[in-house]
Amino acid sequence: MTEYSVIADEEAFSAAVRALAAGTGPVAVDVERASGFRYSQRAYLIQVFRRGAGIYLFDPVEIADFTPLQEAIGDAEWVFHAASQDLPSLRERGLDPIEIFDTELAARLLGHERVGLGAVVESTLGITLAKAHSAADWSTRPLPQSWLEYAALDVAHLVDVRDALVAQLSEQGKTEFAAQEFEAVRARPPKPPRDDPWRRMSGLHTVRGRRSLAVARSLWLAREEFARDQDVAPGRLVPDRSLVAAVIADPQTKQELAAIKDFNGRASRTQLDRWWNAIVAGRETAELPPDRVPSDSLPPPRAWADRNPQADARLRAARPVVEAVANELGMPTENLLTPEVLRRVAWAPPADITADTIGQALQELGARPWQIEQTAQSIADAFVESINPPVDAASDPS
Repeated sequence: MTEYSVIADEEAFSAAVRALAAGTGPVAVDVERASGFRYSQRAYLIQVFRRGAGIYLFDPVEIADFTPLQEAIGDAEWVFHAASQDLPSLRERGLDPIEIFDTELAARLLGHERVGLGAVVESTLGITLAKAHSAADWSTRPLPQSWLEYAALDVAHLVDVRDALVAQLSEQGKTEFAAQEFEAVRARPPKPPRDDPWRRMSGLHTVRGRRSLAVARSLWLAREEFARDQDVAPGRLVPDRSLVAAVIADPQTKQELAAIKDFNGRASRTQLDRWWNAIVAGRETAELPPDRVPSDSLPPPRAWADRNPQADARLRAARPVVEAVANELGMPTENLLTPEVLRRVAWAPPADITADTIGQALQELGARPWQIEQTAQSIADAFVESINPPVDAASDPS
């Protein structure tokens, strides 16, 4: 078994950067975080591989400035598996590619049945990876050698996989499809902060009344502040279900709060004053949240027949057509066109339905040129047919 070490000092970092700069071809990059353990989504290990250089494992906790690494590999194509998961953590450390190749996304476009890293490595190279530490706490120090071996394998074969998928994309005529998808992932702006993120609390739908919602909000905010200060995942302090249980139980004293059986978690009793103060603040606030908040989300399709029958007819007509195109291309329907984009153009189509106007609508909703080229005409035809369904000649009285 290869022994791996973590690069955490300036001398080793400089040597690794020089080696990677002298390497050739694309650069495989991966990130390990501590999701579910830490509050932040920061990188706790950054793995890099390049032919002619080898594998390097960098410790972002100890290395303050990654500018030399960016300068060494910034002009190369960076190879990821599921790039959208790793790019935010890398950019936080000043690492930002100008071109990417995403092996997971390529496998989806190629119609692979399984697209996890292990499955794609096995299907393209015939190599089986042991995936044993994907849910580990990567903020652990020192990192065990078995974890480092796992982390190194995440990039060891990625460039070879990339080469195999490049050939498959060319064979299927999907090279341009993939290039547009990769660039869309790379250039996608960060999601804006959610309004009222506390409303995503699991089980909140069981809470009734604006005052109770104010208490739930206050508890969530108190937990969020403490979790941020401690850099601990909020659910590891007090789970959502415990906060909701406290709201529903409506304790009248701190002692009653402590006696609630379902109010548990590692910080449920050690921070009892914090939670009780939050409950009191929620009960006393004059700013009561509304029961519901305005949303631009569409109603569920099952309600369309009553709320917008014409949109329902359009969606019913277009869905199988888009699915047929996806089947012909040999890829999942959602990679050809996301269900959300199809629903939105069906709900509010252009006044004059043509392939061009549907294409413009799809573009405004974020569809890529290749997706528009493959679907716009079919969707337009389906929409028109939903308005003027063909007449069955056998039943036509004329």
